[in-house]
Amino acid sequence: MVVSVLEEMRIRSLGVIDDAVVELSPGFTAVTGETGAGKTMVVTSLGLLLGGRADAALVRIGARNAVVEGRIAVPEGSPAVVRAEEAGAELDEGTLLVSRTVSAEGRSRAHLGGRSVPVGLLAELADDLVAVHGQSDQQGLLKLSRQRQALDRYAGYAVAVPLGKYAEAYKRLRAVAAELEEITTRARERAQEADLLRFGLEEIAAVEPRAGEDTELAEEAERLGHAEALASAAAVAHAALAGNPEDPEGVDAGTLVAGAQRALEAVRAHDPALAALTDRIGEIGILLRDVAGELAGYADDLDADPLRLAAVEERRAALTALTRKYGEDVAAVLAWAERSAARLTELEGDDERIGELTAERDALRVELGALAEELSQARAEAAERFAAAVTEELASLAMPHARVSFEIRQTEDPDGVEVNGRTVAYGPSGVDEVELLLAPHPGAPPRPIAKGASGGELSRVMLAVEVVFAGTDPVPTYLFDEVDAGVGGKAAVEIGRRLARLAKKAQVVVVTHLPQVAAFADRQLLVEKTNDGSVTRSGVKVLEGEDRVRELSRMLAGQEDSETARAHAEELLAAASADA
Repeated sequence: MVVSVLEEMRIRSLGVIDDAVVELSPGFTAVTGETGAGKTMVVTSLGLLLGGRADAALVRIGARNAVVEGRIAVPEGSPAVVRAEEAGAELDEGTLLVSRTVSAEGRSRAHLGGRSVPVGLLAELADDLVAVHGQSDQQGLLKLSRQRQALDRYAGYAVAVPLGKYAEAYKRLRAVAAELEEITTRARERAQEADLLRFGLEEIAAVEPRAGEDTELAEEAERLGHAEALASAAAVAHAALAGNPEDPEGVDAGTLVAGAQRALEAVRAHDPALAALTDRIGEIGILLRDVAGELAGYADDLDADPLRLAAVEERRAALTALTRKYGEDVAAVLAWAERSAARLTELEGDDERIGELTAERDALRVELGALAEELSQARAEAAERFAAAVTEELASLAMPHARVSFEIRQTEDPDGVEVNGRTVAYGPSGVDEVELLLAPHPGAPPRPIAKGASGGELSRVMLAVEVVFAGTDPVPTYLFDEVDAGVGGKAAVEIGRRLARLAKKAQVVVVTHLPQVAAFADRQLLVEKTNDGSVTRSGVKVLEGEDRVRELSRMLAGQEDSETARAHAEELLAAASADA
């Protein structure tokens, strides 16, 4: 049962397509047409809807932008729906609307369920909705890393669990090794840094600065430097307030204020306002006497001691030497000392840290080796099942004698990890190099598919791998772009038959040039250009009855009205229908 269905795509100003609608349905849909008619734009359009790379060269010449819109029926509660709703998208009666716009300048915008979303979100949804395979994917299968990924995907949890543990240990080992290398390779610089810190801390400790001491000494130095002037001023001020004993006839402020108070005391009873003023004058007299007393004490205590001044200036010079190197004031110097002491402790602990890191690195390498061994064993077990399943599929794709196998090997490396008594190279995915081998017929030695498979064989291996995945890790929709390249005759018929069987479990869309494949489709779409070389809305149409026979005849013989081709086309359709 198909859980999601790509129902329709509208394509505007993309490549040769001016404005066209591609109507799809559950089951097997074949997209055909003349070479250069724009069939591949169907694959390109779907790639854009699924977060593929935007390219300004895709925009039709003269257009401001290219737009692809898609309508996907998705069941409520599916992972794609949950993720879309988290992004604020809204469903339209169980349908998810997706659009992608690419400007002529190369800018790209994506919308999902009426909401603007990052393009990356479309790519996330693609993993749950559609598997796209073209000729570039076949070439990708030639890479060893892709072959290992295919095996791991097939193995499922049997590999995913140990691989997750391995990846975590590998990440920690990389971090430990990097820190250890940083400490050991920078040992000289760190020793020099420690010496500088140690010298600075010793210099500060010798002076023993106290917080706020620089401010206090500055004030004291200012006072001692002007002691005589301060004492003289205090004496004059005292005489002005309290009188001069050597001048009994002189008038001072205290005497004048006392006289004013006595004059008002005699009449204060007659007016409350005057009484209040009298009290205030009395307060002034008290304040004058207090200030005069403090001035007298200040003058007596003021010490114009040149030795003390010299000592203060010497202390200030010592503090200034520190602030010139370690901070703008004593508080900053003390803060530097606190930070430096912590850093020095860290640096002096390098030897101990090196020992700890070395021990942890060695333990992690042992652990990594054990996890790598477990991972290799899981891959080996999965490889046997995977190879057997793909070999069985190839038998139904006109390769009855072909055999697929995997070679799992490791490379010796003295700096690697120990696995089964050997020291081998390791990486983020383990110690294994996984290579897919093909023996196309009995007696032929297994060879890497990059060297031993023709174009047609590679296409069938790719299809067989995807069919095996469909049974273990299915997606709702498969789209193949000329997966039948390099294939003809009986092999083409078998590919069509196998795609039709796959379509019973999922939606399958195939861009093909082979009539043997198209004949097995539940629906056939024709892409054709107008006289001006563009594909318009009417240029993508569903073929039925006589129209479908004519298109298959063209694909067979290049002549729509050839009686021989028509007979062959009708025979293909009848055989495909009987096979269903």
